Amino acid sequence: MEPVNKAAGDSRRLFICNGGFLTRPRLRRILQLAGWSLRVGLPGPGDHVGIWGNSPTAWRGKALAEWRGVGLVRVEDAFLRSVLPGRARGAVARRGPIGLLIDPIGLHFDPESPSLIETLVHAPASQAHLDAARQGIARLIAADLSKYNAHLPEVAPPEPGYVLVIDQTRGDASLLGATRADFLDLLTAARDENPSLPLVIRSHPETARGLRPGHFTPQDLRPGEVFCETAVSPWALLRNAARVYAFSSQMGYEAMLAGHRPRIFGRPFYAGWGLSDDQSPIPRRSPASIEQLFTASHLLAPVWYDPCRDRLTDFEGALCQIEAEARAWRQDHAGHLAYGIRLWKRPFMARFFGSGRGVRFTASPGPNVTLAWANRAKEVSGALQVEDGFIRSRGLGAALVPPLSLVADDLGIYYDPGRESRFERLMAEPLPPGGRERALRLAHDLIEAGITKYNLSGQPPALPAGHRILVPGQVENDASIRLGATGVCTNLALLERARAENPQAVLIYKPHPDVEAGLRPGLIPEADLLRLADIVARNTAADTLMAEVDEVWTMTSTLGFEALLRGIAVTTLGAPFYAGWGLTRDLGPVPARRRMQADLAQLAHCALIAYPRYFDPVSRLPCPPEVALERLRDPRFGAAGGPALRLLSKAQGLLAGHAWIWRR
Repeated sequence: MEPVNKAAGDSRRLFICNGGFLTRPRLRRILQLAGWSLRVGLPGPGDHVGIWGNSPTAWRGKALAEWRGVGLVRVEDAFLRSVLPGRARGAVARRGPIGLLIDPIGLHFDPESPSLIETLVHAPASQAHLDAARQGIARLIAADLSKYNAHLPEVAPPEPGYVLVIDQTRGDASLLGATRADFLDLLTAARDENPSLPLVIRSHPETARGLRPGHFTPQDLRPGEVFCETAVSPWALLRNAARVYAFSSQMGYEAMLAGHRPRIFGRPFYAGWGLSDDQSPIPRRSPASIEQLFTASHLLAPVWYDPCRDRLTDFEGALCQIEAEARAWRQDHAGHLAYGIRLWKRPFMARFFGSGRGVRFTASPGPNVTLAWANRAKEVSGALQVEDGFIRSRGLGAALVPPLSLVADDLGIYYDPGRESRFERLMAEPLPPGGRERALRLAHDLIEAGITKYNLSGQPPALPAGHRILVPGQVENDASIRLGATGVCTNLALLERARAENPQAVLIYKPHPDVEAGLRPGLIPEADLLRLADIVARNTAADTLMAEVDEVWTMTSTLGFEALLRGIAVTTLGAPFYAGWGLTRDLGPVPARRRMQADLAQLAHCALIAYPRYFDPVSRLPCPPEVALERLRDPRFGAAGGPALRLLSKAQGLLAGHAWIWRR
């Protein structure tokens, strides 16, 4: 089976009677990409009428389709939708869904007639689809993603061993007319069938936000029972539950994905397959596996959308996008007070960390600061420490080129070996499902595209034959040198050590681009370069140079990490973030807490996927690293941050000796 809703070469006309189709830009765009052309008027032969699920205005479209004798297409949100509910306020809520169910057969939550999902469950599934479903379920749970994703990892569920009763909003179409009395019957059954277990009622996210009323209230509780309306992860609630009771909530389906056999009192699309204990059987359905059901509901039936690339995608692509958006919202939802942010960085910082209540800036290191540039973080306590990521830009930070990636570390910062960082915690954790394959694929694509941290151009000089060692220079007052280098902490000392231990090698010294540009300290006198280096690779792209060498010697340069990705041997004289994991020869002191052995996939996943955040300057959305890579490999993507920053960059070059002016 292939995905059902693929973009068509010729658009099919879809006539609508609901203004919501016209006022929701992303809804219109997904339908257009799926091959539907929205129209208003009277449909003719071969046309269809589109309605939104079983909404209050759906009767208009049904009547029109019946009158004109044309097909009816039902549109609904897919089961992985967005960070916030559509009824919530703010820019994040207005983004719209990441996917749609466009069903020309029926309505998935109406058991009286077949639907697209039901038809797909009954159809034979290939082993490849079943394997993808198994992986997709694991990915969904590990990424902590549901239909809505405004839950916070720090909010803990109740202690394990409870009966979980799942509420829904009143009037929800999937309830098919069920009332509060029906929900009270469900609650009574949960109590009667589990007299020795505590009970937890989980409120719907829209009810918890005051957007729509639910069926239960705290007054329905008995002593010892819990009414849960906090921003707790649904997967955490399910993990701690002993039994699950639901009417038709999607969370009842997620209970099945999490390994439960829930007690279901409605007749949702996921009931009747032998995977739940159903109060009302659906005889038309026959036993199916959870992988068959997930293949239909998540892999084949939905039309998934990539808002950064503005094209259709698959389930994995949609999951990666919502994962990036949810991660940004969870870190930013309360807003930030930022300290130590230079004036030129503030506009893009406001965009980058703007997935919540916004970013304010202060010149005072007070107790309310939540975000600080890492080199100023020691002046505040408890703030996220911000620094450039490892796929940064096409151009230098010192040249005022905004980054596509930043890290925001709640423990320390990756370049400071004197204290534990979030990066080190991530290195100690097992990779998520599919993480190894994704990391190696991303690393391969980076190498194929020639992407490094700054992506500067310039061909390497002709290199002599022999064992070639690349020695990258660094900015000598950089924090990674001050904190991560001890005995060898200048470019001259690095080059002298490399020559002393490799007298017969071809030493290639690459000055740091900021130093070459005269923006930062770290120049080696020409006489010393002539004495120690065989080649000085000035204004040379790091990627093309690494393709010509056998080894890298460095203090703490990120180029050492890029060399590891390319299979090049690396010797470190300091303690960079990639040292101490068994992948480098470490001549400097490395913290004992890093003494675990890791492989390249683990390092690549942490450094490129799990640790940094990415921001797409085109769509202005949080994005996965694959989008950042695509932007950097696109020749149409500019390096600079606009005319004002280009002018300021030139001015700072003229004033390089007065850095206090432009490095505020």
